[in-house]
Amino acid sequence: MRLLAIVPSVYDTNPGQRYRLEQWEPYLRRLGVEITYASFEDNELTATLHKQGRVARKSYLIAKAIGRRASLIKSLRNYDVIYVFREAALFGPPIFERLVSRSGVPTIFDFDDAIFVPYVSPTHGYLSYLKFPAKTKTICRLATHVIAGNSYLADYARQTNQNVSIVPTTIDTEKYQLLPRSGSDHVPVIGWTGTFSTVQHLDTLAGALKRLAQKETFRLVVIGPPVYKIDGVDVEAVKWRSATEVADLRQIDIGIMPLPDESWTRGKCGCKALQYMALAIPTVCSPVGVNAEIIQDGVNGLLANTEDEWVEKLTQLLHDPELRARLGDAGRKTVETKYSAAVHAPRVYEILRSVVARSDARAKTKAKASDEGFNRRDAQGI
Repeated sequence: MRLLAIVPSVYDTNPGQRYRLEQWEPYLRRLGVEITYASFEDNELTATLHKQGRVARKSYLIAKAIGRRASLIKSLRNYDVIYVFREAALFGPPIFERLVSRSGVPTIFDFDDAIFVPYVSPTHGYLSYLKFPAKTKTICRLATHVIAGNSYLADYARQTNQNVSIVPTTIDTEKYQLLPRSGSDHVPVIGWTGTFSTVQHLDTLAGALKRLAQKETFRLVVIGPPVYKIDGVDVEAVKWRSATEVADLRQIDIGIMPLPDESWTRGKCGCKALQYMALAIPTVCSPVGVNAEIIQDGVNGLLANTEDEWVEKLTQLLHDPELRARLGDAGRKTVETKYSAAVHAPRVYEILRSVVARSDARAKTKAKASDEGFNRRDAQGI
């Protein structure tokens, strides 16, 4: 099976891609799926989009990316199935998705965020106004099958397409292997991982962390942005790198995932929480969206809503190594049974196989009807 993956970002740079198709790829390849990636961005565009200003350069690089997309259209029929992650182009209306649909090649549309909600990115700035979030409904309608990261997203997709499957964000438990944890003689580490665009969610916890630092000893490790500070809190910022991601996460004793309760954040798929849990790191999350499904409060993690609850539950974990171990172990088991790539990649393969099979069956039926019509005309001497 030849699959063309139309994705936004360069391979191994985008969290959504990495924890969805890129992570499922080894399993799919073993089942005979050959994947060709076609990213909208190149390395320069990825780096430039996160910088202030440089409007002319950004415009030029975006135009080049659109050109790459245009040249891709003529090769669509070389593939058995097309996979579109989030959108074919970062900006503008669904022009390329319409062209993909017209090619006749069956299409899978996969999305793991509420990209249908208007959202101004703190990194893209004014370019966010060119995002056309309403195009998500059109893309769902045009797709042969939709894969959604959670039930909130699936409900949206079903407004225009009944062929919808929920496949959560997953973790490669072979990569996220458990190792013996260091003793309890070091200063406990509270950790957060994320991107430039999601660090604003960590900002919402600044008040709680300041209060906590006034009475408890801990370090805050922030993996992602190269610089991060909270007055009165011992913070270490660690620039995210794919090669060291798991090793960097291992130093964390308590993982946190604060989220405001908004239309955009309800579409989140809990990737941060799952990363911590896969390494048996006890996790505290805001009970927003799928987090409340992943975490059973007091069983495999903790949920905290108000600032007082965050201070209370982080204090509890800082003082109780046995609780940290129990919640961490339960979190790991949750990932192994419900959120591992090994569990869900075969499901993705079955979706791909069924979509291609249905397309082949329709093509044979159409060809047979065409042949029968030709034979009738031939018999009538037309």
